Amino acid sequence: MLADAHTDLLMELAHRQHRLGETNVFARTWLPLFEAAGVGLQVCPIFVPLEHQPEGTLRHALGQATSFHAAARENPGRVCVVRSRDDLETVERGERIGLVLALEGVEPFGYETWGVDLFWELGLRVAGLTWNRRNPFADGAAEDGGLSGLGRSLLDRLADRGIVLDLAHASERLFWECLERYRGRIMVTHAGCRAVHDHPRNLSDDQLRALGERDGLFGLMLHPLAIGPEQRTIERAIDHLDHAAGVLGAERLCLAGDWTGRLAEFLPHAPTPDALMPPGLEEGSSIEGLAGHEDYPELVAALVARGWEDERLEGLLSRNLLRLLRESLPA
Repeated sequence: MLADAHTDLLMELAHRQHRLGETNVFARTWLPLFEAAGVGLQVCPIFVPLEHQPEGTLRHALGQATSFHAAARENPGRVCVVRSRDDLETVERGERIGLVLALEGVEPFGYETWGVDLFWELGLRVAGLTWNRRNPFADGAAEDGGLSGLGRSLLDRLADRGIVLDLAHASERLFWECLERYRGRIMVTHAGCRAVHDHPRNLSDDQLRALGERDGLFGLMLHPLAIGPEQRTIERAIDHLDHAAGVLGAERLCLAGDWTGRLAEFLPHAPTPDALMPPGLEEGSSIEGLAGHEDYPELVAALVARGWEDERLEGLLSRNLLRLLRESLPA
């Protein structure tokens, strides 16, 4: 079984459902890919592109949440929304594929914190404060600030609900402030190792070490932005995993596809100045041999060839992420 910590599929589902009028979209598009690759759990982030902000932020976020729930409602025997430990047990028994609702940036909250309660009721269980840019709560990886006063209040509200805090797009200052302040569980859903490829979206060894000391989880982002555009290979991706395992431990690693090729083809949009894309790397680029969920078996085979096996391999593929969710989800 595979558990994926980050794939931006909700934008496609929402566009097909709300703009093109399609029905049972998930069953015709992503579900066959999940089943073919053995994906048993998928974290599904809500992300609102810059062109819809600020006026349409909440509307587009709620549209994606609607499509998230439609995926489970229209496929009741094959898919479930993971809200609690009971739901997670259903996934672990292999009875249904589990979907976890996440936020990639809390811009839908506007300048209020009560949005936490609304999105919790919608199933929110993982939340990142930012994308790369600054918002009223915090600074992303393209900025150099940290938490605002409003952001500190938001952290308390997120912790009260037991939501896992995602620091994948955090500025370095924000990363350290959240590690010190947040009372709940912390993970970095999709990033790389800065020691292997130096990029603002990747974590330094000090950050990896500190994340491990908090019993956090690090998800490797299977995208050339994190892996390195000059060596966009499966072997280079495993270099990141080997390095991270040596710094914070293999029991604190998971995978995050962050497959953007399909999305860029279906919903093309102009890159934003704070996308942090290096010159020559286009939207929708992928690692050679890793373009989507259907290619996970190729990665698994390469991992086995590099000596990943037994509990170490199973932990990376699913058990580590399942454990963190089990320890954070309500009963």
